[in-house]
Amino acid sequence: MTLSVDLFYSYRSPYSYLALPKTMKMAADYDVTVNLRPVYPLAVRVPGFFKRTNPQFVRYVVLDSSRVAKHENIPFRFPRPDPIVQDMTTLDVAEQQPNIQRLTRLGAAAQLEGRSLDFTYAITKVIWDGSVAGWDQGDHLAKAASAAGFDLAAMDAAITADPDRYERVIAGNEQDHAASGHWGVPTFAFENEPFFGQDRIDLLIWRMESKGLKRR
Repeated sequence: MTLSVDLFYSYRSPYSYLALPKTMKMAADYDVTVNLRPVYPLAVRVPGFFKRTNPQFVRYVVLDSSRVAKHENIPFRFPRPDPIVQDMTTLDVAEQQPNIQRLTRLGAAAQLEGRSLDFTYAITKVIWDGSVAGWDQGDHLAKAASAAGFDLAAMDAAITADPDRYERVIAGNEQDHAASGHWGVPTFAFENEPFFGQDRIDLLIWRMESKGLKRR
């Protein structure tokens, strides 16, 4: 019996990106369906989050995500530009967020097709692996999407024609994310149990094995 797990994912989260290689391997090695469900990042989803958190939080994330990438041998560099518009001195988050809005809606479009994991794995590497600067310019995203079998222009056009449809998908993801028992990303949810962080995938597999998970 194929098991199913939700993955609540943010395109601005370094740990979400760092979780993808192991997630793809899990999906390839085991009889499990991973439903990647994009949500907006905390900075957008929870107004004032970074202003209320400990000021050491951001510095630690930068340090830790970089060493996780080195340990796991994952190409990594913080995106240029940042997927959200935020003043990292004042931590103010702009009201208009064109890049993260586009990325998250594109993820929702792929989710509706049942292919959000493959889509996200393809485009997120362009954003996070350090191979390009200006990932939001030119045809970087379009080429990455095309290599995975997606027509980015068609997806953008569908979203422009009915943006509320994709916002409803994202809102539903965020509601289910909250209901899963955790607020951070990446969060895997299996049978109402949350597994937060890229370092909880082995624990997730252990739990699913207790529920009958089999290798392919």
